[in-house]
Amino acid sequence: MEENTQNASSAAPKHLTPAQKQLLKRQQELEYWKRHSKQLRSRNLITGLTIGAFVVGLFSYTILSVRQERIMDEIDDAAKTFVMKGPRTGANS
Repeated sequence: MEENTQNASSAAPKHLTPAQKQLLKRQQELEYWKRHSKQLRSRNLITGLTIGAFVVGLFSYTILSVRQERIMDEIDDAAKTFVMKGPRTGANS
């Protein structure tokens, strides 16, 4: 008897109105999202962490590059000072 009610409820009648078809489709979509929500959440978490790691890495790389440019400027200034204080010859005068 229970098998007959399950078969009857799962089998859709042949003549459905458009509103009933839409309701049936919405119920199927809701069931799909209920079944797959945990998997989607974990994928979204992985994607978010990946994007976050990329942003942090890019920011760190940029800061490191700017810091190195300042060091190179200091080295250039020191080299200019050394050239200015060095002996005057025909090559550097």
